[in-house]
Amino acid sequence: MEIVYKKLSENELGRIIKMRIDQLTEEYTSAGKTVPQGVDLETALMDFYKRNLAAGTYVSWLAFDGEKIVGTSGMSFAEKPPYFTCPSGKVGILSSMYTDPNYRRLGIATQLLDRVVKEAKNYGCGTIYITASDMGVKLYTSYGFKHNGNFMQYNFDQQ
Repeated sequence: MEIVYKKLSENELGRIIKMRIDQLTEEYTSAGKTVPQGVDLETALMDFYKRNLAAGTYVSWLAFDGEKIVGTSGMSFAEKPPYFTCPSGKVGILSSMYTDPNYRRLGIATQLLDRVVKEAKNYGCGTIYITASDMGVKLYTSYGFKHNGNFMQYNFDQQ
């Protein structure tokens, strides 16, 4: 097995969207949640990827075993008013970190994480944010991410 790493292109979008939906389903069900019905994630994800890849505000690295995608990563770029620990105001939002269960514990996630973190640095980001799954906390902690007790979120009701 030789794992090859490549940047996401439009050619892989159909496969990546299926993997992203599988990942979200796995996270929801493992947390004891029921996957919401009637949400058209396929269309929303295709729109997101096409717009943000073209704008340069999203980058993703993929891990391949032959033609099979066995791992994914993603980094969105945003800008907010500069602050002391991030004078550029540019932030990375890490997402879509996923490794096929048959390929876990082989260092693939670390390789993918390293590639998107370097992309964020090259973009000029001073900070990277992530909402980590229980499974990912060990990876992120070992890479150097720290918990931020001030993180809060507000969700709009989906009606």
